[in-house]
Amino acid sequence: MSRDQNSLLFGVDRITVITYIALVIIGWLNIYAAVFNEDHQNIFDTTQKYGKQLIWISGATIIAFSILLIDANFFTAFAYGFYGVFILANILVVFYGREIKGSKSWFGLGGFGIQPAEFMKFAANLALAKFLSNQNILVSQQFRLKMRDLFKNYKNTFVALSFIIVPLLIIKFMQDETGLALVFIAFIVVLYREGLNVGIIIFFLLATILFILSLIVTKISILIILLAIISGASFLFIKRNKKSLFFIAILFSASAGIVLGTNYVYNHLQNHQKTRIDVLLGRGVVNLKKEGYNVNQAKIAIGSGGLIGKGYLKGTQTKYDFVPEQDTDFIFCTVGEEWGFVGSACVIFLELFLILRCIFLAERQRSDFSRIYGYGVAAVLFFHLAINIGMTIGLMPVIGIPLPFFSYGGSSLWSFTILLFIFIKLDANRLLILR
Repeated sequence: MSRDQNSLLFGVDRITVITYIALVIIGWLNIYAAVFNEDHQNIFDTTQKYGKQLIWISGATIIAFSILLIDANFFTAFAYGFYGVFILANILVVFYGREIKGSKSWFGLGGFGIQPAEFMKFAANLALAKFLSNQNILVSQQFRLKMRDLFKNYKNTFVALSFIIVPLLIIKFMQDETGLALVFIAFIVVLYREGLNVGIIIFFLLATILFILSLIVTKISILIILLAIISGASFLFIKRNKKSLFFIAILFSASAGIVLGTNYVYNHLQNHQKTRIDVLLGRGVVNLKKEGYNVNQAKIAIGSGGLIGKGYLKGTQTKYDFVPEQDTDFIFCTVGEEWGFVGSACVIFLELFLILRCIFLAERQRSDFSRIYGYGVAAVLFFHLAINIGMTIGLMPVIGIPLPFFSYGGSSLWSFTILLFIFIKLDANRLLILR
């Protein structure tokens, strides 16, 4: 690689770029296999999804090179601007967007569509990195404290969480895109890395457990009584004063609120949403012709691949469209059937290698902004990988999120490309930062 600082590739991490290219190419080949038809074998046919994906890949290539041409300080300077623009875009799409599969979350562009919720991930990551890095600079210069000390200020914690919660609420409740909304939870990893109080994380974990228990226990009154007994017993084993009593009362009220709120939300869900939750929790018999069809067919496809698979373009489950959404959310089924365990393991290895590479690059950064952003990239990619593969093998609920750089779709490919290449540019810029 050229040592000329004016070179486009100066400082660019080749390993990360090569891994990205490998995932995109392998993903495209699997999209071709997922929609393969004997009557349409032209790999460049733009009327087919694999042909359209080539257009998206070409666009992603232009985007990647464009990002490498931009000064890295641009992303720091306009981080809040990106966040504001995409928050506005995600609100406007509800009123002016195109409805697809019951969700009005797409802007129509001829025969193509752009989903602003996908691009909100990199915008939120930029804004979060900007806020935390600015606070770190302020703290370090004035008080000479460590990064973890900034989270002792509850105002900072609230603002940082707001960068995550606001887009989550907009995408979930205004666009009804549960999968894309839940992705923002991944940024909690970033906050933990930068010093978020472990107690807050434990609180959210306990709240999640209580949320699940509220769904499992059918009689809410029993759960409320149990919480009251636990709260009363806790008072016996701690220092008895007004402050402790007030804390226990607040904790009980919050717990009861979670239980009652969960019950209320569940009762107001649509029938198919209730069914998905019941299936995941093991309540009721799964109808393999209805709510259990997708996951069951996905398991059959993956299991039928065996050790080395049936061979490229020879998957029967894939070829005859037994698996719904096999080119998008369930693209991993195509890998499992045609490439077998070996091929599936290779794909997972490549994805995990890219994530670990991002963490490695993040730790060697000289600026807080770049480090924080890098951890955000790793967190988002891991969340997508874990949920996507988990739902295809029945370990996670089917919430519809793509496999990074693999699934069909321009919005997801472009958003992941922007997310990753901004970090690649920031990493390359570290060599220009004075020691």
